[in-house]
Amino acid sequence: MTIAVTGVTGTVGRLAASELAEAGLPFRMLARSPERAPRFPGTEVFACTYADGDSVRAALEGVDTVLMVSAAENEHRLREHLAFVDAAADAGVRHIVYTSFFGAAPDATFTLARDHYATEERIKATGMAYTFLRDDLYLDFVEYMVGEDGVIRGPAGHGKAAMVARADVARVAAVALRNPEQHRNVTYDLTGPEDLTMAQVAEKLTAHLGRAVSFHDETVEEAYASRKKWDAPQWQYDAWVSTYIAIAAGEFAGPSGDVERVTGRRPLSLDEFLTSRPE
Repeated sequence: MTIAVTGVTGTVGRLAASELAEAGLPFRMLARSPERAPRFPGTEVFACTYADGDSVRAALEGVDTVLMVSAAENEHRLREHLAFVDAAADAGVRHIVYTSFFGAAPDATFTLARDHYATEERIKATGMAYTFLRDDLYLDFVEYMVGEDGVIRGPAGHGKAAMVARADVARVAAVALRNPEQHRNVTYDLTGPEDLTMAQVAEKLTAHLGRAVSFHDETVEEAYASRKKWDAPQWQYDAWVSTYIAIAAGEFAGPSGDVERVTGRRPLSLDEFLTSRPE
């Protein structure tokens, strides 16, 4: 079996590749910027851009199983995803492990979750086997939700989210890549061990960061207005604000237990993540 890993210049892909290397498994890495890819003994790096079908087909020739890490957020991401999926099928890939999003659906409140659903459907349509990793919000990004004034702002209300660490997502991905038949045509909801409101997140950040963090429950109108200080396209504003609206609607809530079922290890909580992060 030949394995390929995309997204190796990002956290999830790099950590998944590291897991495979530590297990002594041969694999190849695909990167838009090969010079930025990590280096592991006996592992090749192929230049590959999702939207460039020729580069994808060349990089995946002879590959059986591939980790498809979702592309960086941009207005053309869905088009890039579909191009990659089609090229992977053309190259003869038999199984895709795809990092999707928690609650992916055509009518999801979080706008980008709709694109993840469309990507899942395209993968299914090709006939390739799949493992969908529907990741909740990342614990890794919690600190970046805090403004310069120490306030998390958004229309999240009392809604909760079961946020997950990217390291736990990578561990699940590595298990699926190593044993694809055991995870054939399965969808996993990857969450942390607890549901947290944004007010609770703020309390935990206060305890760990040594500075006061609070949560302000904006109205939807206030949320759009407060984000206008950044020059961004409308789709980006919609994604930012709908993240909080989806939290309020309960669409990110509900610890699943799938991380522990797949890996045998309990996922990191926010407290554990903040304690273990590098200074």
